[in-house]
Amino acid sequence: MRAFLARNAFPLSVAVVAAVVLGLFFVYPLVQILGASVLDPTGTALRLANYPDVLTNRFFLQAIRNSLGVALTAAALTITIGVPFAFCIARVPMRGKPALMALTALPLVLPSFVSAYALVLLFGRAGIVTQVLRAVGIPFESIYGLGGVVTVFALTLYPYVVLPTVAAFQSVDVSVEEAAQNLGASRVRVFFTVTLPLVLPAILAGGLLVLIEGLENFGVPFVLAQDNPMLAVEAFKLFVGETAPNPAAAGVLAMVLIGCTVVALIAQRGLLSARRFATGARRSAPPIAVAPRTRRLATVYCWTVITLALVPFVAVVVIAFLKFRGPVLQQGFSLDNFAQLFANAHRPLANTLVLATIAALGATLIGVPIGYLVTRTRTRMASLIDVVATAPFAVAGTVLGIGLIMAFGHGILILTGTAVIMVIAYMVRKLPFSVRSAGAILHQIDPSLEEASINLGVPPLLTFWRVTVPLMLGGIVGGLTLTFVTIASELSSTIVLYSAPWTTMTVAMFQALEGSSPGVASAAATMLIVVTIVPVALVYRLLRKYELSMM
Repeated sequence: MRAFLARNAFPLSVAVVAAVVLGLFFVYPLVQILGASVLDPTGTALRLANYPDVLTNRFFLQAIRNSLGVALTAAALTITIGVPFAFCIARVPMRGKPALMALTALPLVLPSFVSAYALVLLFGRAGIVTQVLRAVGIPFESIYGLGGVVTVFALTLYPYVVLPTVAAFQSVDVSVEEAAQNLGASRVRVFFTVTLPLVLPAILAGGLLVLIEGLENFGVPFVLAQDNPMLAVEAFKLFVGETAPNPAAAGVLAMVLIGCTVVALIAQRGLLSARRFATGARRSAPPIAVAPRTRRLATVYCWTVITLALVPFVAVVVIAFLKFRGPVLQQGFSLDNFAQLFANAHRPLANTLVLATIAALGATLIGVPIGYLVTRTRTRMASLIDVVATAPFAVAGTVLGIGLIMAFGHGILILTGTAVIMVIAYMVRKLPFSVRSAGAILHQIDPSLEEASINLGVPPLLTFWRVTVPLMLGGIVGGLTLTFVTIASELSSTIVLYSAPWTTMTVAMFQALEGSSPGVASAAATMLIVVTIVPVALVYRLLRKYELSMM
């Protein structure tokens, strides 16, 4: 028994810490939301009529329809854009593929909120492009509305489909395609009947991520939806209370939002479990032989998608250096927007860097051991922790923020209004990145290395620190960087939890939008872009040097 405990002390300790952290800061807040949804607005009496009241209200039903419609349309559109893009990258011989892949991933580390605002500056009612179109006689109102929301999601979320699908296309067993062609099938028929079904799991996984992000995103609908109600925005408004807070109705909408993501996960699992998708590939699929015209078309298509996705970010940087008098654009360039940003905001850049760094380190310190536990340990407890540790990705930031305020706004542990509650929200929301990145790299490390160290008398914790961590350092740093940049651009939970001394760059931009200060908002967006791109570039260079030194 003593020997068993000594050998399993490390995984047991990780399991206990994970259970405490996730139970206290994730499960407990969600239970509070569930409780609020079945209580009266005062929170003192049971009231099961909350659900019928909300779900029969035309306004809230419209919010549900809008959110589901936008999320499903965005998922379908990103799949339509992303699958041909991924096939061109994986199987068509083109030049510049490394640059294409690097630029493809860029929208994932840049806030979609920035892209939405950039499109407003370009295609809003008084946007630069809108005015040009009207001047030449082309009727164009604005990008506001559900169509604008879908457009931003398509431009910023298509990498969720492209990245896994590229890997899936490269992993297809070429002999299966060759066998189909030898039986007389054309190349087009082989693609639709053989290749595409084999990469369906990757496509559905990417589409599911887009669907979840479309449901839970707060910033893009807030900027572009206008009078069209959306679930995440309406839950926030109900909780904050433009006239009077209504935690009961907010709780119901939050539970509906969670329910939608759960249904999406179940539907995806059902589709995948109905068929088998494995092949016997031993190497990456080679590029296919295509005519020069087809190669040129593929190149033009890929670079067109990349250009459209990055135009909003280039535009917002340029606009940040233009002169504004209030909301009116003037001629000439100036640094006044940046001066006004840092003069009026409460240290937004410093707050963003401090909070994102602390939360990213915390998520890594907790997530990497959890990733080790769920990858190396095959127990029911590990499986349960794996599910709970991944679940925060499917919970909207506004929902988690509301739950944390309900849980820690009173009682023994009061955290509302502090930076601590913001760090907790960031850590919990981004924990899946650390867990999954650690698990992915651990699958490539032979467990026999750790077993040899333990058999030589080195304790499991010391083995993990001295043997496993150095081997998975690249994956750890990659997950840490992704966590940092996504936290820096986080708005959904921040807008619920922040207090004036802890205003972040996303909040500064949000406030500038509400205050009709497009120049200041552009400056804040530019700083967000710098904050997210620079760490990625630096880490990429460091990892390249690390990989070369290990060769």
